Amino acid sequence: MSVPASPKIYHILHVDRLASVLADGCLWCDAEIARKARPGTIIGMNSIKQRRLNELTLASHPGLHVGQCVPFYFCPRSIMLYLIHRANHPELSYRGGQTPIIHLEADLSAAVAWAAENDRRWAFTLSNAGTYYFEDRSDLAQLHELDWDAIQARDWQGKKRKEGKQAEFLMEYSFPWQLVERIGVVMNSTIYTQVMDTLAVAGAAHRPPVEVRRDWYY
Repeated sequence: MSVPASPKIYHILHVDRLASVLADGCLWCDAEIARKARPGTIIGMNSIKQRRLNELTLASHPGLHVGQCVPFYFCPRSIMLYLIHRANHPELSYRGGQTPIIHLEADLSAAVAWAAENDRRWAFTLSNAGTYYFEDRSDLAQLHELDWDAIQARDWQGKKRKEGKQAEFLMEYSFPWQLVERIGVVMNSTIYTQVMDTLAVAGAAHRPPVEVRRDWYY
């Protein structure tokens, strides 16, 4: 599969974190979330988060740790979401399932353009940025190196396809709320209403459309 004409990127988070994202006007990297003690449920694996914070750095930006970047996938319905859905991984402390998880969708090109205007470093990885062997790039001309077939696949069995599907886009420090183009929620009226109420209470100037996207979930 060739590179999509307008690649989108996706960040997943627990719905109870949306209020603080709106209040801050951005998504923070894990390093800042820990430092600022921002409220809300953390859904990742702590051991991998610690590795990203303390050990793993980007070859394209020496000295920049993965945990100092806000992570996105190149697809909804990620492998991480599957682990959250199954709720049985021994390293996953969150056991609330996928229903409260929302997707924030943004445009890759718009994100890179914003980064260039704001002197913010970014990169993308060819596989999971929580491993010791991932490769990263910081040139959109190299997007063809991503395994787009794996990224778009709904059946991701097999080591090569599983690795390719976990490719990430990383933005240094924070990611501005105004770049979020759409919010996707599971087919659940309670979560949809919670997202809409949170947007209303926050009085956010930027209110991307909220859509029920059952196809983004397991």
